[in-house]
Amino acid sequence: MKIAMIGYGKMGKMIKEIAEKKGHEVKTIDSFDKNADFFAKDSKEVAKAVKDCGADVAIDFTHPKTVFENMKEVLATGIPLVVGTTGWYDKMDDVVQLVKNTNNNLFWAGNFSIGVNMFYRIVQEAASLMAQYEEYDVAVWEAHHNQKADSPSGTAIEIARRIMQENKTKTQIVDDAFRCRPEANQLHVSSTRIGSTPGTHKVFFDSPADTIELTHTVRNREGLAMGALRAAEWLYQGLKNSLLEKGKVFTMDDFLESK
Repeated sequence: MKIAMIGYGKMGKMIKEIAEKKGHEVKTIDSFDKNADFFAKDSKEVAKAVKDCGADVAIDFTHPKTVFENMKEVLATGIPLVVGTTGWYDKMDDVVQLVKNTNNNLFWAGNFSIGVNMFYRIVQEAASLMAQYEEYDVAVWEAHHNQKADSPSGTAIEIARRIMQENKTKTQIVDDAFRCRPEANQLHVSSTRIGSTPGTHKVFFDSPADTIELTHTVRNREGLAMGALRAAEWLYQGLKNSLLEKGKVFTMDDFLESK
């Protein structure tokens, strides 16, 4: 499989290393790192590089400010796209329509780690159980390295979304500090940025009598890189063998449910 790796930062380098060990061919594209195979100053040049390198699939780990334009330009090439960049989810409806209009495919995840995606399911089941007992409140906290460009993390937002899906009393995410007492319908998602920690996510269920904490801690980025590569392989093979429908957006839930 030929992969166009958009973004040659820490994640891009790790994905390239793992992919090449598995026998894939990887061409890198970046707007800052001159060591990338292709230097692209904007999204149009990114898409041109993706096409010129003959990619079967593209993977984007760039920046929240550029990822939406990258999606628009790359999807127009007809080459399917895997997106690990976060911070663009307010444009989800636009992206779904874009995928339909281009009759292409996009696979996105706030976190590609298999463990994190299992954690989502554990949290969702716990939220369903705890929602039966009104004395339990719930909150989310996450910590990442101080180079992360968005806050809260895409993973934390997905955790919050799944909690709200099961606990209908929570209807609003608050990701800033409270300046007054929180309302009962508000789900607090707080963030810490420090040092080089790759990522920790906690969910708290708290009552006057006790607290339950669920925690996922990343040791390194390898699980994220491997998950993104597996997603690219799954998308490429699924389209090649006509197992996946064109014009659709896929997530890790689709990937896990196909196993």
